[in-house]
Amino acid sequence: MAKEDYYATLGVKKGASADDIKKAYRKLAMKFHPDRNPGNKTAEKKFKDLSEAYEVLKNDQKRAAYDRFGHAAFDQSAGGGPGGPFGGFGAGFGQGFASGFADIFDEMFGDVGSTRRRGGDTGARGADLRYNMEVSLEDAYRGRKTEIRVPTSVPCGDCKGSGAAGGAKPVTCGTCAGVGRVRSQSGFFTVERTCPACGGRGEVIKNPCRTCGGQGRVHREKQLSVNIPQGVEDGTRIRLAGEGEAGLRGAPPGDLYIFLSIKPHRFFQRDGADIYCRVPIPMTTAALGGVIEVPTVEGTRARVTIPEGTPTGHQFRLKGKGMSVLRSAARGDMFVQAMVETPVNLTDKQKELLRQFEGESSTERTSPQAHGFFGKVKELWEDLKE
Repeated sequence: MAKEDYYATLGVKKGASADDIKKAYRKLAMKFHPDRNPGNKTAEKKFKDLSEAYEVLKNDQKRAAYDRFGHAAFDQSAGGGPGGPFGGFGAGFGQGFASGFADIFDEMFGDVGSTRRRGGDTGARGADLRYNMEVSLEDAYRGRKTEIRVPTSVPCGDCKGSGAAGGAKPVTCGTCAGVGRVRSQSGFFTVERTCPACGGRGEVIKNPCRTCGGQGRVHREKQLSVNIPQGVEDGTRIRLAGEGEAGLRGAPPGDLYIFLSIKPHRFFQRDGADIYCRVPIPMTTAALGGVIEVPTVEGTRARVTIPEGTPTGHQFRLKGKGMSVLRSAARGDMFVQAMVETPVNLTDKQKELLRQFEGESSTERTSPQAHGFFGKVKELWEDLKE
């Protein structure tokens, strides 16, 4: 079965900007995320397809390869793997392709502009982590400070993150002499690669720490304080720098990304900074007018004056009673939608009073919309008879 085009998967055009691709991915990923679709295999597959497409299109080099060669650029069986016609555009394209050419340029032009470093490998940086958090609409309005517990990797306390037992320090790698890279002759070129002995760090551990096995980190659950600002919306992302997984043997840690989702509310519907509330109105109040009290997202009551003859669906605007706006002192509005309720379970006396009202009233005056509609229907039937 042919694989769907990555642009079509994300619902964007081929010339879409990086921001448009990112926005499209975030919107669809929130919709098809497995946490929101438990047990839904179709949604699970869609989420995986979205992640695969975004992983390629968010990277300029991978995207350029895809635009030129399509899926074949990443298909090992189609020659996308090492030695194939596309020269390693497969899973390691982001590193293999870019660093491969950087090695050749370094060899030809020396260390000018080279990104190589002695005694360190940026690939040992800790992984970024994701935490999904659901908050109430009231918390999104007010903002709040909360505590979360995140399972992650933290620096090993016994070796202080070095990975060496007894506080010993790593020693210089004998294979690469501490450079972290080794050179080999390949035809007319001298190819430079990551040192296989030290993994590019330039150092090796003679006596690994028994607690962490020489990695310099252990698995722990970490408690963090998170500040949720006022006005956050569904899908808002909060970044906690350095709170991700600990790096390998003292390397920098990753970041923690908290993705927020807003719980459905029993009264309110949110649209950006505005709040909508559907309120049932007794028929007598809608006909004669009156005053009602409605709840607000800030926890107070608001009085709404209902004029005589209010129809169902009519909206009343309460200015400044909506949601807080993120990073702003402004607030949205609240819209109260009147839903006129037809009386039920009437007594015989009440039914008799309604019959008297019907007999004494003129539909043209008391129910102009119904009178106009059925008048037009009558004209339509007369036209059909001719």
